[in-house]
Amino acid sequence: MSLRICSLTTLFAIAAIAGDARVALAQSLRGSGASVERMYRHAVDDRLPFYETSSGVRRAVSRGQLVALRARNEFDLHRVAFPYVRPATRAFVERLADQYERACGEQLVVTSGVRPESRQPRNSSQRSVHPTGMAIDLRKPEGKCLIWLRRTLLDLESDGVLEATEEHRPAHFHVAVFGDEYERYVEQRTRPAATVAGGGEDDDATYRVRAGDSLWSIAHRHETTVRDLIVANRLGDTTIQPGQKLVIPGPH
Repeated sequence: MSLRICSLTTLFAIAAIAGDARVALAQSLRGSGASVERMYRHAVDDRLPFYETSSGVRRAVSRGQLVALRARNEFDLHRVAFPYVRPATRAFVERLADQYERACGEQLVVTSGVRPESRQPRNSSQRSVHPTGMAIDLRKPEGKCLIWLRRTLLDLESDGVLEATEEHRPAHFHVAVFGDEYERYVEQRTRPAATVAGGGEDDDATYRVRAGDSLWSIAHRHETTVRDLIVANRLGDTTIQPGQKLVIPGPH
C-alpha cells in the first residue's frame, strides 16, 4: 500500500511540474503592464521617434529611418496598412521567416508594421511602441508551427532582444524588437567571414542577388553578417534587388 501511495505521489508531482511548465510558458507570453513598460522604455532610451501621422511615416521612410517590409518567399503581408519598420525589425522578420519556413514548411504572415498614433485602435495603450516602427504583429499559426513560434519567441525574449505578447482578440503575436540588442545577438551567432581564395587584396568576393534573397540569407550563406554587407556595399538600408551585385567581405 505504501509503495502504491508513493507511486501516486510521484505521478502527481510529475504532473504538477509539467502543469507548472505549461503555465509558465503561457504566462511568459501573456503580456502585462510591466511588459508594455519595458517596450516603451526601450523606445525612449533609444530615442526613437513616435510618428503621429501618415505623412510623418512617409517622411521617416524618405529619411531612411523606416524601411519597407516587402513580401517574399519566406513571409507574406496581410492587410498591412503601413508596411514599414525599423531596419533591425525588418532584419528580425527576414531571419525569423527563413527559420520558420524551414521548420514549418509555410510562410510567416505579418499583419502589422508601423502604425502612426493617429491610426492607433481606440483600445491601444498610450505607451504602444507601434508608432515607432520597432514592433510588428504576426498571425498566430496552428499545430507544430504555433509550438515552434512560441518557443522561438520565448528564447529570444530570454536573450533580451525583444518583448513578445500572445494576443487573443484578434489572435496574433505582438513583437517589439530591441534594435541594438538584436543586432549584437545576430552578430554573436554568425561565424566570422570565410576567406575566399583568389579574392582581391582583402579576400573579398562578389555575389549577384537572386529573386527571394535577403541580406540575412546572403550573410548566412557566406558566413558573414548583415552589418558587414551593408558597410562593404555602402547600402543605405537592407533593401536589395534581383540582379544587384554585392561585395561579400572577407575576414577582418
